[in-house]
Amino acid sequence: MLRMLAGFLGLTVFAAGLAGAQADEREFVTIGTASVTGVYYQAGGAICSLVRREQENHNLRCTVESTGGSIFNLNALRQGELQLGVAQSDWHFHAYKGSASFEDEGPMENLRSVFSLHGEPFTVLARADAEIESFEDLKGKRVNIGNPGSGQRATMEVLMEAYGWKVTDFALASELVSTEQAMALCDNKVDAIVFAVGHPSGSIQEATTTCESKLVDVDGEVAGKLIADNSFYAPSVIPGGMYPGNEEDTKTFGVKATLVTTEETDAETVYQVTKATLTHLKDLRRVHPAFEQLTAEGMASEALTAPLHEGAARAFREAGGIE
Repeated sequence: MLRMLAGFLGLTVFAAGLAGAQADEREFVTIGTASVTGVYYQAGGAICSLVRREQENHNLRCTVESTGGSIFNLNALRQGELQLGVAQSDWHFHAYKGSASFEDEGPMENLRSVFSLHGEPFTVLARADAEIESFEDLKGKRVNIGNPGSGQRATMEVLMEAYGWKVTDFALASELVSTEQAMALCDNKVDAIVFAVGHPSGSIQEATTTCESKLVDVDGEVAGKLIADNSFYAPSVIPGGMYPGNEEDTKTFGVKATLVTTEETDAETVYQVTKATLTHLKDLRRVHPAFEQLTAEGMASEALTAPLHEGAARAFREAGGIE
C-alpha cells in the first residue's frame, strides 16, 4: 500500500513537473497597439483571443500592450522591445524606407508585414460653435494635434507641412492622448481634435453624444496632392448618420492599419498568430464594424510596404490568400 502511495505521489510529482516544464516552454508574444479606447487595442485583443482559441496547436501566450501608437510601436520593434505592433500604413512605409520621421534612424530593412487590417480615415472633429467649416479653418484655433509617438500626430504634421503651417500657427496646440481629447473638446478646452481611426470610434461617439460637434472635410487641392504623391494614402469617406448631429458624408483621406513585426521574430510564432486570425476571420469581422470587409486576399496585400514575414506568408498560402 505504501509502495502504491509512493508510486502515485511520484507520478503526481512527475506530472506536475511536466506541466511546469510545458508552462516554461511557452512563447510569449506581445502586440503593441495604442490607447485602450481605440480600435488598435480592440484589434490586438481580438487577435490574441483568436490565438488563445488555438492553444492546443501551439505554446503561445498572446498579450496586448497599450502604447503611444504607430511611431512608438515601430520604434519598439526596431529596439527589440515588441514582437508585433499595429501601425498606420504610411508610417509602416516610412519606417521601412527610412524616410520622414525615420530619416535619422535610416531604413528599417528587417521590418516585415504580417497582415493589413481596417481602413483609417484621417478625422477632424470640431465644436459646433468654433466656426470651423474646413481643415484650413483650424489655423488660429485651439487644436489637439495628438500625442508624440502616435500615428495621428505624425499624419497631422505631414498635413501641417503641406499647408506650410507651424505649431505656432495655432492659438493652442495641445498634445493630449486620444482617451482625453473628447472630454477636452466638450469642456471647451480645445476647438477641434484630430484622429486617424477606424469608424465607428468610441472617442468620436463620446464627443458627438456629449456636446454639439461636427466632422470636418479634409479634402481639396492639398489633400489631393498628398494622395497623388503617396501610394499609402487613398480618398476616404466617413458615412453620414454614423454619429449624432452628423448626417452628411464627410470627405477625407486615409490609411490602413497594418500588423507588423521584424525578420528576427520566430517564423512559427508569426505563422500561428496569422493562422489563428485567418481560421477565425468570420469572428474577427464581428468584433468591430471597421473589420467587416476584411478578406484573406486583402489582408495579404493591401497597404503593405515591407515584405511579408515568412511565417505569415506560409499561413496565407495555406488559407489561399496568396499564390
